[in-house]
Amino acid sequence: QGHLRSGPRIFAAWKGHVGQDRVDFGQTEPHTVLFHEPGSSSVWVGGRGKVYLFDFPEGKNASVRTVNIGSTKGSCLDKRDCENYITLLERRSEGLLACGTNARHPSCWNLVNGTVVPLGEMRGYAPFSPDENSLVLFEGDEVYSTIRKQEYNGKIPRFRRIRGESELYTSDTVMQNPQFIKATIVHQDQAYDDKIYYFFREDNPDKNPEAPLNVSRVAQLCRGDQGGESSLSVSKWNTFLKAMLVCSDAATNKNFNRLQDVFLLPDPSGQWRDTRVYGVFSNPWNYSAVCVYSLGDIDKIFRTSSLKDYHSSLPNPRPGKCLPDQQPIPTETFQVADGHPEVAQRVEPMGPLKTPLFHSKYHYQKVAVHRMQASHGETFHVLYLTTDRGTIHKVVEPGEQEHSFAFNIMEIQPFRRAAAIQTMSLDAERRKLYVSSQWEVSQVPLDLCEVYGGGCHGCLMSRDPYCGWDQGRCVSIYSSERSVLQSINPAEPHKECPNPKPDKAPLQKVSLAPNSRYYLSCPMESRHATYSWRHKENVEQSCEPGHQSPNCILFIENLTAQQYGHYFCEAQEGSYFREAQHWQLLPEDGIMAEHLLGHACALAASLWLGVLPTLTLGLLVH
Repeated sequence: QGHLRSGPRIFAAWKGHVGQDRVDFGQTEPHTVLFHEPGSSSVWVGGRGKVYLFDFPEGKNASVRTVNIGSTKGSCLDKRDCENYITLLERRSEGLLACGTNARHPSCWNLVNGTVVPLGEMRGYAPFSPDENSLVLFEGDEVYSTIRKQEYNGKIPRFRRIRGESELYTSDTVMQNPQFIKATIVHQDQAYDDKIYYFFREDNPDKNPEAPLNVSRVAQLCRGDQGGESSLSVSKWNTFLKAMLVCSDAATNKNFNRLQDVFLLPDPSGQWRDTRVYGVFSNPWNYSAVCVYSLGDIDKIFRTSSLKDYHSSLPNPRPGKCLPDQQPIPTETFQVADGHPEVAQRVEPMGPLKTPLFHSKYHYQKVAVHRMQASHGETFHVLYLTTDRGTIHKVVEPGEQEHSFAFNIMEIQPFRRAAAIQTMSLDAERRKLYVSSQWEVSQVPLDLCEVYGGGCHGCLMSRDPYCGWDQGRCVSIYSSERSVLQSINPAEPHKECPNPKPDKAPLQKVSLAPNSRYYLSCPMESRHATYSWRHKENVEQSCEPGHQSPNCILFIENLTAQQYGHYFCEAQEGSYFREAQHWQLLPEDGIMAEHLLGHACALAASLWLGVLPTLTLGLLVH
């Protein structure tokens, strides 16, 4: 556990199948919202004044249709405010509900078989501006929202029930400038005990200069909350409590206080207590960590912990307790909870060490997790993390074995034009990841196996649980009827291959004049390996993991008689050794040499000019 030993092992630009895996919007979309139902080939994306319906049929060309939903308000102050940014798409029984800013008059529409049915102004379903932090949660006929209803006097954010038994909102003192991340409803053993949990970060009440600016939280509410008995508590949630989410690594003294995203992975047996809560956190230096919590732990803390800074005996029923038969919460219980909304006990990550799953120098922003079974039956949790560079990291969570660590398999570039990732949705049924940028929507397969070169050894060294070796190819475990060769041994996976040693690199020859300049370049396919250029018995150049350039370059300033001969580029990754390149530098001879010399000099000059900036950068970094 702990530090993710290094960055992604390989970098893959996902080319996709032409016409099948990527579709452009045809205009820039600065704010998008994506709606996708698992198992379906459709992806709905809300943009500026329109909703796009993308279809990605298996093995066929993708298509896009648009439904225009322009703003219905004529008068507006500036151009940007005139737009209707769609901020919410949700399946309802009567069709697809689409809500948008509508020139600062938040409104909704129903999309039924391609026709648009206006539902009029609906505050709380969409914000006034697309930049506002907003969260809307649907459960049956109930709707919960963090969106303010008044444009100018509703400055304090609240979590409210806007549709259901009665409208309720959180007290204005229980959260300090919250940024809402995720909300979920948990059906517990008794229906009256059903909870709403929501995750957010807020300003730290501790203003000590040493203290972090943000604190990450989980809050609980009883779904059956009826409000209180007194005039002060009648319209407020009476069961609100919040707890601090801790994500820190004591071994390295690193704290990650700023919650970025949350993904809930239900337990396959249906036990709500075993739902895993994956949180992505960052610190002030934009390094990231992933911490995993269990819903059972969170629930237990809210049921049993004392209240922070409250030193009297707790009233009965205790704050945060859900009452059966729609009983109202007594005023005394509400007052204690309202004055001391935070529980004393903090929520710590799962596992004996209570540390992050891993931390990394990359700045992660979103996470999705896929629980999958490899061909030998072992279950893996695979994390897909978006970076601030518009790429996706695919990381395998450590297993149950001792000393196992998270493994960063690859970095995927999902778009044709590099851009920030606005939305991401994982479809476990179709085994696809749907991502959108301001330009396009891309469908990325979870089983990207064709990117691994190097034969059986390269395939198994990838440690990708979706891939295995079969009939001379690295294939997806889902594409083969029979069991494929996969490694059970994460330390030395290559040893499972039928041939003990990888193939030698083909010999490449070049003739060069004495005293000429030349350089040899070896692509560093695995970022976890050390690449070395060897000539005779000497290592002439070595490139460690984390080397800045994608190539390991050996530069020969002035070719002497001793420098002719064989050069090997060798890659060492743990106990796996591979010859990546083999060059022979030959002296030129006779008339042929004169002719070649012109070419070699021209080539060397152009290569030299080409490599100079890279080399300078490399030396500076070194």
